[in-house]
Amino acid sequence: MSQTQLAQRAAALLSSKANSLPQLPVTIGLDGFVDSIIRVVDKRESTTKFTTMPTIAVLADRLARAAGMSTNIELWVERIKLGGNGPIMANAMAAFGSPTTYIGNLGYPHIHPAFEELTKRATVISIAEPAYTDALEFNDGKLMLGKRKTMLDVNWKNIVDRVGRDRLQTLFTRSALIGLQNWTMLPEMSDIWQHVLDEICPTLTDRRIFFFDLADPESRDSKDIRHALDLIAKFQKHFETYLGLNEKESFEIAGVLGYRGACDGEAAVQAVAKFTHEKLNIAGVVVHPRAYAVAASKDGVAKVTGPFVKKPLISTGAGDHFNAGFCLGKLLGADNETALQIGVGTSGYYVRTAKSPSALELAEFLRGL
Repeated sequence: MSQTQLAQRAAALLSSKANSLPQLPVTIGLDGFVDSIIRVVDKRESTTKFTTMPTIAVLADRLARAAGMSTNIELWVERIKLGGNGPIMANAMAAFGSPTTYIGNLGYPHIHPAFEELTKRATVISIAEPAYTDALEFNDGKLMLGKRKTMLDVNWKNIVDRVGRDRLQTLFTRSALIGLQNWTMLPEMSDIWQHVLDEICPTLTDRRIFFFDLADPESRDSKDIRHALDLIAKFQKHFETYLGLNEKESFEIAGVLGYRGACDGEAAVQAVAKFTHEKLNIAGVVVHPRAYAVAASKDGVAKVTGPFVKKPLISTGAGDHFNAGFCLGKLLGADNETALQIGVGTSGYYVRTAKSPSALELAEFLRGL
């Protein structure tokens, strides 16, 4: 099937089933960041005119030349917005039309104004103060500088105390999709997952979708990563379980699991997706490099090309929108190839507009491809 035909098939699925989304509630968590989207000034010519550093390498060179001396770098804040893997994914799921509940550290006892849009779209249960990220954006990627102390307050006790055990049980029982994201930045996440496995999962009768995003685990110990992966594998007993990874993360995770093959190129990405799926034995492993995406499952490895854009309006949150789109496809019963197309389409729409599409807006965008 050609890329055009696949995009049309995905658009047709969205159009025909968009009205079913109000009957497919989702619950997402557990992080919460206030993101400052920043460009790094290269040369300022006046109070209103300046150029920005186009690539990370340009900034790296500027910093290297300052070693042993000092330098002054101007950061231009373009916007302040909700951030974190969970809030961005939840905002996207709510925009599609699914009734969405979000649990995380969005401000306690008062929710931070950056999450106002999310509170209008979703039911929000905040359990702690937010963390903060300075997202330095370049044409070839981004640097995420995080202030994460409040992430320690995202723990099982606070979840139970501030959500309520009965309400938490109800959310897991009724939701068609659960996603507890950002393991890397939440030190208590493995413990939270273990409590869910021990206390919530044994009471469930229907199989739903559970989606995990570790969020760049390079800074975590390999033993901790392996423990987290073992926990994710255990969720397959109760859920159709998916693990989402970007290209860099896919090789890191595969390495922890014992992969020793090639680590560059599309063939290698497909190989590590297949390897990781076989090791974890879950429903699927999804990898989304910038220009395409793959999904490995018992049916093999599917790959689609994304609507890549060289100069995105925004890149922070693109991966979370891909995750939301892929999960939307799975909620609507799509096969892996179609779900991937919906995922890359969602990401493509977002980086061009800095907005989360409704299901029908996404269908129209896909038709235009």
